[in-house]
Amino acid sequence: MISKPLLKADLDHVLSHTASLWRELAGARLFITGGTGFFGKWLLESIAAANDALGCGVNATVLSRTPRIFLAGMPHLAERSEFTWVVANVTDFPFPAERHDYALHLATATSAHLDRTQPLEMLATKFNSIRRVLDFARHCGARRMLVTSSGAVYGPQPADLERIPEDYPGAPDPLKPTSAYGTGKRLIEQICALTPEVDCVIARCFSFIGPHLPFDARFAAGNFLRDALNGGPVVVQGDGQAVRSYLYAADLIIWLLTLLLRGTPGRAYNVGSDQEVSILELAHKVAVITGKNLPVDIKSKLRETTENRYVPNVSRSRAELGLQIHVSLHQALQRTYTWTLHNEDVNP
Repeated sequence: MISKPLLKADLDHVLSHTASLWRELAGARLFITGGTGFFGKWLLESIAAANDALGCGVNATVLSRTPRIFLAGMPHLAERSEFTWVVANVTDFPFPAERHDYALHLATATSAHLDRTQPLEMLATKFNSIRRVLDFARHCGARRMLVTSSGAVYGPQPADLERIPEDYPGAPDPLKPTSAYGTGKRLIEQICALTPEVDCVIARCFSFIGPHLPFDARFAAGNFLRDALNGGPVVVQGDGQAVRSYLYAADLIIWLLTLLLRGTPGRAYNVGSDQEVSILELAHKVAVITGKNLPVDIKSKLRETTENRYVPNVSRSRAELGLQIHVSLHQALQRTYTWTLHNEDVNP
């Protein structure tokens, strides 16, 4: 499937809030894992836009098992000279010979399939991946490293805790197989803490929305947009009372770049929106942005006994790094829907 470039307005938005960061990155080479995923696509397009608009000369080595397939679907990135592709697995890749100033470990941002079907393999992959990337960062003398973790490290959010702060002591239940993903992310953070030679900043990522969001995963927002693009109805699995929040991908890149350069090493920061919305409300918002007022189909009318919340407290990111949520949920949904609607080759 062929994907068109991101909206210029979105890339301009990223650059307008990160100009000083790109000046600091001028001439640097980045090492990126997960560059072909949702986060990675936005990062690569932002790097290309920054080089074109600001002349900052940032280069990146991107690790991927199948870059040819990725670049066939992103032809506007295929001829970019600032990207060098290494065909390898993140668990055992050969160390590139070039100098690298920064590392961004974005791989396995989500592992829904392995989490359900092969949790032991998923845990082993996470362990071996972070060890290998840290070894390379230490080997090449990288100045700093950004590692994407997850809000899943906190375990289930209590119904009476409105937003989860970074110092919340909760954790996934290690005796539940469904806890493997969150446990794996905790393992990644622990290994970073045990490798003080590398200045690691941890991004505990929550929920996001934007162009390139997978429509075939466990993300409610992506599933609802898929339903809308297919003409409806927008289908809600369950009763829709679960509460989430969504940060737009353009804001996400601003946050990640800021964490890379301004975050305190050895410290974790929640990355996401604190503006909550129920899944049912989200479904209705998606139905409305189409301009067709699509019907919403609720699969279960039975109220869940425990409120299912997943909303971060982002006061640390605001207070320490000055990060803000610039794009509202309505704008985020509208931009994602419009971009996908006019990007016919990626329509589900």
